[in-house]
Amino acid sequence: MVCLRQSAEGGRHERRPDRRTSGGEDGRKGRGGGALMTRTFRLTLAYEGTRFSGWQSQPGRATVQGTLAAAIREVSGEEVVPRGSSRTDAGVHALGQVVSFETTAEHDARTWVRAINARLPPDVTVVDGEEVAAGFDPVWGAVSKIYRYRIHDAPWRPVLARHLVWRWKSRLDLESMLVAAEALVGEHDFTSFETMPSTRLSKVRTIHRLDLSRRRGGDDLPDTELWVEVEGNGFLHNMVRIIVGSLVMVGCGRRRSDWMAGVLAARHRPAAGPTAPPQGLVLMSISIDPNRIRPPRPPAST
Repeated sequence: MVCLRQSAEGGRHERRPDRRTSGGEDGRKGRGGGALMTRTFRLTLAYEGTRFSGWQSQPGRATVQGTLAAAIREVSGEEVVPRGSSRTDAGVHALGQVVSFETTAEHDARTWVRAINARLPPDVTVVDGEEVAAGFDPVWGAVSKIYRYRIHDAPWRPVLARHLVWRWKSRLDLESMLVAAEALVGEHDFTSFETMPSTRLSKVRTIHRLDLSRRRGGDDLPDTELWVEVEGNGFLHNMVRIIVGSLVMVGCGRRRSDWMAGVLAARHRPAAGPTAPPQGLVLMSISIDPNRIRPPRPPAST
């Protein structure tokens, strides 16, 4: 493996969970007769995104958020909206999605994990869970994310991994792709690598590392896959897939390895390569700083 890296500082943070008393008008009581306490739980979620229309709930469509919410509702009877750190698109997979939800149910984390998993379909699972401090927010607290993209660049079909890779019918030049990737590491304006249109005010993001390597493929054949793994402090919409599509243009010889710097400088989506298809992309992990607590919501005006 060849690794392109920009150093990033990080630290371990600890915060004790606290619980908030629910002041609802329905007068619901806990086992001891007092008002029910609202508790926050963090889950790590894995899913194969093939049949889902992405993370975010959409009327009439199968989504990961909607599927998880339905499982929680079956356990506690509550209408809960799980909050995911990354809003993965249709067809994109995850091994390390971080989710939070609030509940007044008197279950511990271990019980929640078992109960939710018993109600999820085979293509979604809760990997682990824990109770966290009130105000924990997987979006607000995310400090870095790692994505992996798998390309099958062999002439035969990847029959066992067809839902997990982008099939490219000819061999890609890894060395030229590595040279092109060097331009992307560090802090840059990634406007050229975002799907238009966008309402984001800042397009500046930092890529800490960008690894490209050859791996044994899903059909257990040596060196039939090329993996692109990227870690950054945040990503614009489709940014990883556009980076991969642009690197493939270099790897197949349609663009020179020094082309990427010009793409960055252009700050214009048409300057970059195509958006790689979703099935090759996996959200691997998300680093959360638990001390970055969501600011309290302002009280409703009267």
